[in-house]
Amino acid sequence: MIRAAILTLALVTVGAPSARAQDTHMQRALRVLSTTPLIDGHNDLPWAIRQSESAPHDVEASAHDLRGSTPFHTDIARLRAGRVGGQFWSVYIPFEATEEGAAKVQLEQIDIAARIIERYPDAFELALTASDLEGAFGRGRIGSMLGMEGGHAIENSLGALRAYYAMGVRYMTLTHNGTLDWADSCCDEPRHGGLSEFGKEVVREMNRMGMLVDLSHTSPEAMNDALDVAEAPVIWSHASARGVHDHARNVPDQVLRRLPENGGVVMVTFVPGFLTSNDEATIADVADHIDHIASIAGVDHVGIGSDFDGIDSTPVGLEDVSTFPMLFAELSRRGWTEEDLAKLAGENVLRAWRDAETAARRLQRERDPSTQTIEQLDGRIGDDR
Repeated sequence: MIRAAILTLALVTVGAPSARAQDTHMQRALRVLSTTPLIDGHNDLPWAIRQSESAPHDVEASAHDLRGSTPFHTDIARLRAGRVGGQFWSVYIPFEATEEGAAKVQLEQIDIAARIIERYPDAFELALTASDLEGAFGRGRIGSMLGMEGGHAIENSLGALRAYYAMGVRYMTLTHNGTLDWADSCCDEPRHGGLSEFGKEVVREMNRMGMLVDLSHTSPEAMNDALDVAEAPVIWSHASARGVHDHARNVPDQVLRRLPENGGVVMVTFVPGFLTSNDEATIADVADHIDHIASIAGVDHVGIGSDFDGIDSTPVGLEDVSTFPMLFAELSRRGWTEEDLAKLAGENVLRAWRDAETAARRLQRERDPSTQTIEQLDGRIGDDR
C-alpha cells in the first residue's frame, strides 16, 4: 500500500524528484512519525459503522472487523502503515437528530466509539488527557479520543455539555451545518452575528472543563466571537484555508492571524471540495493548504484532520489512513524540516491540549460550573430546530 501510494504521488506531483530523492523524503517522514505521534483530528468511522448497510450499529460484525480488511478508509493494519499515533474519533450526529432526540443519538454514537476502542486493546487506548495520549503512543498503541461534531447535541444545556465531558468527549464543534439558537454555522443563515451570549457561555464552560473548543463548521463571525472570549487554545478539527480555496467551511486569513495570540491549531482536512475547485483534488492541494496556514498563522498552528470515513472521495495520493506518510514526504520535498513536520504531526495539538488543561485547572479554582440558561442570557426560550 505504501509503495503504491508513493508511485501515485510520483505520477501526480509536477516535477517529482528522482526515486532516490523521494526515498530520502519518505525516510525523513517515517523518522518523524516514529518519534512523534501523528494525531488525526477527525475520523468518522463510528458513523460509518452506524450507517453500514450490512450490519448497522454492529461493531462486532465480521464486515467491521478492524483486524482484517474493511470497506472503510480505516482498519488497524492501515492505521499502522499510516503511522497514526493518536486519533480523535468523531461521534458525529446529524442536525436532524434533534427531531428524534439528540441526546439518544449522541449517546449511541459515544457507545459505538467506546466499543471500537474497547474491542481492540492491543491497538487502541482511551486517552482523556494529553499525557494519556503520549503514554499510549509510548506503549505502541493509538491514543483514542472522542470528539463531538455539533453543539446541537447539548440541546441548549450546559449540564448536558458537562455530562458528555464526563463520558470522555474532549472536543465539540460549536455547530455543524445548521445555525443553532446560540451559534451561527458556516453553511446556514446567520441569526446571531456569531455567538449569542449563551454561545459565549458555552465557550467559557468548555474552557473551565478543559474540553477543546472546535470551530470547524462555524461562521467567521462565530470564530471571532469564540476567540474573543476563549481563555484557552481553540482548534479546527477538520478545516482548510479560505485563502487557498474560497469555501465556507474554510478559515479566513483574518482569523488565522489571530492564532498566535490564542495558541490555536487548524487541522487541515482532506475533503476534496474544501481543497480545490478542480474536478480532482491531489495530495499537493492538501500541502498547499498546510503551507498557507503555516505562512499566515505560523508553523506552530497547523495540524492534520483528515475526515476519513466521513467523505465519499479522497485526494489522489491520500486514499485511506495508510497514506499519511506520503503527505509528510511531500512537505519534506517542499522544504519542511523535521522539527516543522513534528509540530504538524502532533506536537502542536498536544501543546494546545496541554495549555487547555492548564487553563481548566486555573478556571476551576476561580469559578464553579455555570448554571446559566439560554433563557437567562438571551432572553428567550431556545429551540435548536
